[in-house]
Amino acid sequence: MVTIRADEISNIIRERIEQYNTEVKIVNTGTVLQVGDGIARIYGLDEVMAGELVEFEEGTIGIALNLESNNVGVVLMGDGLMIQEGSSVKATGRIAQIPVSESYLGRVINALAKPIDGRGEISASESRLIESPAPGIISRRSVYEPLQTGLIAIDSMIPIGRGQRELIIGDRQTGKTAVATDTILNQQGQNVICVYVAIGQKASSVAQVVTTLQERGAMEYTIVVAETADSPATLQ
Repeated sequence: MVTIRADEISNIIRERIEQYNTEVKIVNTGTVLQVGDGIARIYGLDEVMAGELVEFEEGTIGIALNLESNNVGVVLMGDGLMIQEGSSVKATGRIAQIPVSESYLGRVINALAKPIDGRGEISASESRLIESPAPGIISRRSVYEPLQTGLIAIDSMIPIGRGQRELIIGDRQTGKTAVATDTILNQQGQNVICVYVAIGQKASSVAQVVTTLQERGAMEYTIVVAETADSPATLQ
């Protein structure tokens, strides 16, 4: 006959109470109603914020943009081929942001700041919001210094000020990319960080630009952001 000892039972109960995890975790979850063309309709994310990152069941990240009374419109930051109707979605509580670091200099990344040049991960201890408020006109530094492009026709007739915006527009095969790359090459030793963004281009064209910048030593102060023609439209 088994003898029940009260002290053993008391010790077991005491150990179980001490090991009990009292942490309560609240997760805002929802359900996919519809998905297609890079957009997903989610039901149940009642407390999601505009611009907040959400994570789907299969790992795809999305950004909540359209907050309606009965559902939420989410832009998929990926192809979303594995997302199905009825799958779960959870809010992350984080506004869309990307990591920033000087370690990105000389690297080729995608729209989500993930390296695509096969040289390993990039370490970054700081991040910034994608939708950051622009400084007011009073707090901005005045444009007082030219940005030399290295092209005599531009620098002499329509000089560009450092800090200005300038549109390079033209038909296909008229040298728009050449103007941009020549400007980047001319910034060597000028303490200027260049960001070359390639949207919807062929992967071979992007690789050719990167090779040119590497051969001329311009990748030391340049970051290339590329989403090629086969990338999802939302990432482009």
